[in-house]
Amino acid sequence: MVKVKPTPTPTSAAAKSAVAGGGEVSTETPRRSARLQQAAKKKRSRDASLPPAPAPARHRQAGKVLCAPEISDKKTVEGTINDAEIESIVLKLWNFTEEERVPYYNRLNKKRANMALAWYNENNPEDCYGFTSVLLHDVCNFCDGGVCHVHINFKARNVTTNSEELFFAELALINNVFDQYSGYTTTACCIIDGNCLGKGERGKKAQGKGKAQAASDGPKKSEKKQRKKAVEDENPEDFIDLDTPHGQKKFLASQMAKQYSPAPVEKSWYAWWESSGYFGADPASSKPPFVIVLPPPNVTGVLHIGHALTVAIEDAIIRWRRMSGVDHAGIATQVVVEKKLMRERKLTRHDIGREEFVSEVLKWKDEYGGTILNQLRRLGASLDWSRECFTMDKPRSKAVTEAFVRLYKQGLIYRDYRLVNWDCTLRTAISDVEVDYLDIKEETMLKVPGYSTTVQFGVLISFAYPLEEGLGEIIVATTRIETMLGDTAIAVHPEDNRYKHLHGRYAIHPFNGRKLKIICDAELVDPTFGTGAVKITPAHDPNDFEVGKRHSLEFINIFTDDGKINNNGGAQFEGMPRFAARVAVIEALKAKGLYKETKKNEIWLANTRDWCVSRQLWWGHRVPAWYVVLEDDQENILGSDNDRWVVARNESEANLEAHQKYPGKKFELHQDPDVLDTWFSSGLFPLTVLGWPDDTADVKAFYPGSVLETGHDMGMQLGGDVPFQKVYLHPMIRDAHGRKMSKSLGNVIDPVDVINGIPLEGLLKRLEEGYLDPNELNIASDGKKKDFPDGIAECGTDALRFALVSYTSQSDKINLDIKRVVGYRQWCNKLWNAIRFAMGKLGNHYTPPATISVTTMPPICKWILSVLNKAIGKTVTSLEAYKFSDATSAIYSWWQYQLCDVFIEAIKPYFFNDSQELESARAASKRCLKDTGLRLLHPFMPYVTEELWQRLPQPKDSCRKDSIMVSEYPSLVKEWADDKLENQIDIALDTVNKLRSLKPPTDTNERRPAFALCRGQEIAAIILTESDETPPDCATAVVNKDLSVYLQLQGALNAEVELEKLRKKREEVEKLQHALSQKMEASGYKEKAPQNVQEEDIRKLTSFLEQLEIISEAEKKLDAKTGKN
Repeated sequence: MVKVKPTPTPTSAAAKSAVAGGGEVSTETPRRSARLQQAAKKKRSRDASLPPAPAPARHRQAGKVLCAPEISDKKTVEGTINDAEIESIVLKLWNFTEEERVPYYNRLNKKRANMALAWYNENNPEDCYGFTSVLLHDVCNFCDGGVCHVHINFKARNVTTNSEELFFAELALINNVFDQYSGYTTTACCIIDGNCLGKGERGKKAQGKGKAQAASDGPKKSEKKQRKKAVEDENPEDFIDLDTPHGQKKFLASQMAKQYSPAPVEKSWYAWWESSGYFGADPASSKPPFVIVLPPPNVTGVLHIGHALTVAIEDAIIRWRRMSGVDHAGIATQVVVEKKLMRERKLTRHDIGREEFVSEVLKWKDEYGGTILNQLRRLGASLDWSRECFTMDKPRSKAVTEAFVRLYKQGLIYRDYRLVNWDCTLRTAISDVEVDYLDIKEETMLKVPGYSTTVQFGVLISFAYPLEEGLGEIIVATTRIETMLGDTAIAVHPEDNRYKHLHGRYAIHPFNGRKLKIICDAELVDPTFGTGAVKITPAHDPNDFEVGKRHSLEFINIFTDDGKINNNGGAQFEGMPRFAARVAVIEALKAKGLYKETKKNEIWLANTRDWCVSRQLWWGHRVPAWYVVLEDDQENILGSDNDRWVVARNESEANLEAHQKYPGKKFELHQDPDVLDTWFSSGLFPLTVLGWPDDTADVKAFYPGSVLETGHDMGMQLGGDVPFQKVYLHPMIRDAHGRKMSKSLGNVIDPVDVINGIPLEGLLKRLEEGYLDPNELNIASDGKKKDFPDGIAECGTDALRFALVSYTSQSDKINLDIKRVVGYRQWCNKLWNAIRFAMGKLGNHYTPPATISVTTMPPICKWILSVLNKAIGKTVTSLEAYKFSDATSAIYSWWQYQLCDVFIEAIKPYFFNDSQELESARAASKRCLKDTGLRLLHPFMPYVTEELWQRLPQPKDSCRKDSIMVSEYPSLVKEWADDKLENQIDIALDTVNKLRSLKPPTDTNERRPAFALCRGQEIAAIILTESDETPPDCATAVVNKDLSVYLQLQGALNAEVELEKLRKKREEVEKLQHALSQKMEASGYKEKAPQNVQEEDIRKLTSFLEQLEIISEAEKKLDAKTGKN
């Protein structure tokens, strides 16, 4: 209970604030500061136009006002706020920005709204308007030009009236009450089941509208006048969605917007899905599980368009399976940080040390990890966020260590000297799968990072090694001439007679005098290739590495970690970058007369070998191995003796193992500084995300997974089964020019930029915020300006997802053109208008029947259900076969070419009468659009389908799901199938299209006589026929063997043009007839082809021959007109 002294009806800002908040208020105008007096003066000017306030009974009697809390309209709340506090708040707000003021307005206006509702609940004339009580639902505030507007949403209980006029009059009354209790512009809205049914401020207009609707039973005005009147009565705010509190079901505007806009449509739905628990999976569920583990993305940046493709495909599968009745589970770096350190602080990781560097990477992860999660939500990924985890969190780190120890003890992980791919920038080993291989057929000059000029590839360079004791020379060839600085042998085939006299002899290295033994190796050397002699560099070639091991050769590394020649390469070349040394070595060989020739050579991919799992980095899971240094060791270089390593789960366990291995000896343990390749932990993710190595309920229920787009055989070794039952390999995304996406080219696309849209300036700013060197930045900027001169238009999530999935038919590469995404955004507008049309024709009070009788429907309604049935079958079979592009094609074709282009146009006449056809059209529209069409599309376009689905009317007493995403996915309906009707309407549509094609391009809206020549009663029953001879000056088109159409051009006929059309049609039919004849004449056709196939082929062949006869007849008529024989 709030105590207030009796006061006149409040009008001034301060007085209203006092009444709204409670407390002691003088009947005289309170003292105010000059600024506050000035604000009150402006407020009084605005208040003068307000209607007189209703007299709150309790306000006038005992000076008490009931505050109706949000949970009940009959309880009271206690609270006081005095005049000084109010003025303090007002003065504080004076210096705040508009955004900073909102929280204070929220606190005050909720009090005001509760008080207004309390008065209303005590005094409303319920027998007139049918509102027994209202509850405060939400108070939303926004500021415009310094003026605060308040949207007060309330819930109406027991609304019994069906009169729109009375309903809006009631809202007008409530709005006036709020205005009197508020110091600001106020709008009252009624919320029932999450939908805004009207706004009080348009109450008077609505009364007129209600009367107009009541009069609509009389003679109908012209459609044009009705539309004009409707536009005049429109209130723009009726088309704007209300602000929805985070996590609540979206408050939809009372009217659909006239055009589709992605941002407002996609707003609020995801938070509601997530808060409603629709994404969660229950391991105890009796439903069969379907599991996709989202491959963990790197946290060293943001997701790119390739990740968006992964999300679009995986989430489409998950949403389809969820709607199909299964328990689902969609479960959700160093170089960048080093560049950041150098750019911002001019420091390397070695300058700051391992501990501080790891701390910097964690900060980066925290920043971009959140960005990535937000991107996943924007993309609509319906992930089970309760299972969200990070591959380096404590449970996953424990699992990685456990996996390493187990695999080591099983002999599947070992330590050895191996040739590895080396990254000269990161200064670490990388795996074969991280290397991009380029097939080079001939001499090619390529740009290599760190070099100002291009580098020559695709050539084979021949040179000679002088032999000892004046025996002459031996010629070898190589594609990497600089590696000859590390040669330790020359191999020949033991049966090659050219070199038998050199077996066991030596060649002399021209730059350092090293003796190179001539060895025999039948496994490596092909005597027919080149000179039959092969230089051996064991430290820098995979094949030579194996040769070196077989023949116990010396391994000489000639490169530093950053890719320069070291002292093993000789003083003449030491310090040179690798490709600079390549040129220098050739020149040095020429100076000694040892260079022979350079010719083109194809470079190919070698076989892969055991996977190197260690990385020479500081960020990652540290290798759980410790090196034992004994007290009496003469040499204690870390890793010099492979036998000294012990592998354990932690240092205490390693200490125990070392004591067992070296009993009675003193030692020190040093952990391996290397970290594990990220693929090691990522490969374990299908297990670790479910709680492995613990025996959890999730592991039992959801392992192995159902589908994954990448795979690794580690899961079978540790989990006892393959980690997923199917692997789907999607294409790799390239730009519109077919180039691989690369930051240095400037063609990498952030999916959020496609969703939101971004100007060219924004794209260029993103590049500048990256860590490209100046030269790369210039190239990237030029690429952006060329590809996106006007930036990227706003496309929305739905259009992006649909476009990406529809691209998957393109072999193993996708050449992504953003214009195609824009096209699907425009298609969303087509869907929007289709639903908007249906909603307008169904009417505000239309209640669809619970069931529909197909047999009583007109043909066009039967047809749309039949073709929809076919689309359902094609979509489901395509999804089951992982042919996602075929699924999107089937859905698109039905919506675009059958529903929008044909059905909606065909049923428009039904809406101008109250016939049975009208009810059939309504039922078919509702069933097509809501019960099947939108649900069929939902896995690919989740947002727009949810928005539209929520707007469609429901049958009386129906028990529908709260969301489309948990509704049942469409399945075939046997009663809908009507192949005969489909064939008939296809003929009708083909006839119309053929007639339209005959219209001269210069025609605009000129009407011309059309005729159809039918052969056979079946066709005549479908198409209107003309029994007389067709009139002259007609253009002709062949629909099929039984039907030709004619369009009388009345002097506009160009016989030569029509003859050319017939010639092309003849060539088309003759080509089909020839192909079919060859098939039927092929050897074994009559013996092997099924009888029904042979009969169908005979029918087709006859049809082709009859069409050719019709074309010949038409050609004769035109020839006669042109004077040809």
